[in-house]
Amino acid sequence: MSSGAGRIFGPRAINCFTVFSIRTATPADVPHITHIYNQGIEDGIATLEYPLKSEGDMRVWFDDHGERYPVIIATWGDEVVGWAALNPYSHRCAYDGVADLSIYVRRDQRGDGLGQLLMQEIERRAVLHGFHKIVLFALTANGDGRRLYDRRGFREVGIFREQGKLNGKYVDVLVMEKLVKNT
Repeated sequence: MSSGAGRIFGPRAINCFTVFSIRTATPADVPHITHIYNQGIEDGIATLEYPLKSEGDMRVWFDDHGERYPVIIATWGDEVVGWAALNPYSHRCAYDGVADLSIYVRRDQRGDGLGQLLMQEIERRAVLHGFHKIVLFALTANGDGRRLYDRRGFREVGIFREQGKLNGKYVDVLVMEKLVKNT
């Protein structure tokens, strides 16, 4: 199966059987990616980013992702319900084997295992694209995210104290990593 092909996951218990499909995002998915990302901004537990992003902002972000830095989406029927991306960690070539993770699940789908499926697939693609490690930065208040990262085998590297502002107050940021490929 090529890295761009959709992968079917399921069953999931919602009114009987629900099957999520995970595939490579296309430019047509940017409005959905934007909506889900903005939910993360509004909820104040997933990112320090503000203000809300426009589709134009997110299209620039999306267009900056080449083949090596995939953006994937999860769908439930015709609805986009989550997304994940690998992002460059640094412009320095010494860090070419390290990717930074972004993962966001639509508000009404959180806590039902979709994050696990997205993480499984983005980790698989990280290996396919020659990455050795994935790193992530998460707000310490994001307990659900922390449990997901722990379940996926990420280890805590440390906590940046008062790293950025959220609603006018400095907050801590958790740093985690996972080796995905032995070289």
